[in-house]
Amino acid sequence: MDVKHPFERVVTDHGATVLRVCRAVLGPVDADDAWSETFLAALRAYPDLPADANVEAWLVTIAHRKSVDVVRRAARHAVPVADLPDRAVVGVSRDLDLWAALAALPDKQRRSVAYHHLGGLPYEEVAALLGGTAAAARRASADGVAALRRTYPRFADEGRA
Repeated sequence: MDVKHPFERVVTDHGATVLRVCRAVLGPVDADDAWSETFLAALRAYPDLPADANVEAWLVTIAHRKSVDVVRRAARHAVPVADLPDRAVVGVSRDLDLWAALAALPDKQRRSVAYHHLGGLPYEEVAALLGGTAAAARRASADGVAALRRTYPRFADEGRA
């Protein structure tokens, strides 16, 4: 029969492993916060953990998820900078003709093109967002791209090639 150890021993036995996982995902700066969040979550869930569970694997899973949460949280926050650049960042497209051509598309075509071609979503997910079938989303996207080729100069040139 397996016996659950006191939580203090769990932290002692597996703390270094959890910290390595957090550091691998986050680097040394944010790893301590993820480590703490991991053990806080584990402390809450530990009473319900079966006595025969693989505690280390369980903790590593929590640590990975908490580390990913830290990455996602950081990505959502603006980072202050001391000085603004004098000009736009290289690589950011400000093609107003393209945006105007996209804006002129019917709503379903515009959103299908944006979700699939700009957002990279598969047609099944586009269909879930728009309502309808994957085939309908594919058709709306194809119609939108065809309209862009007719109205947007760069696409029109590509369509003839």
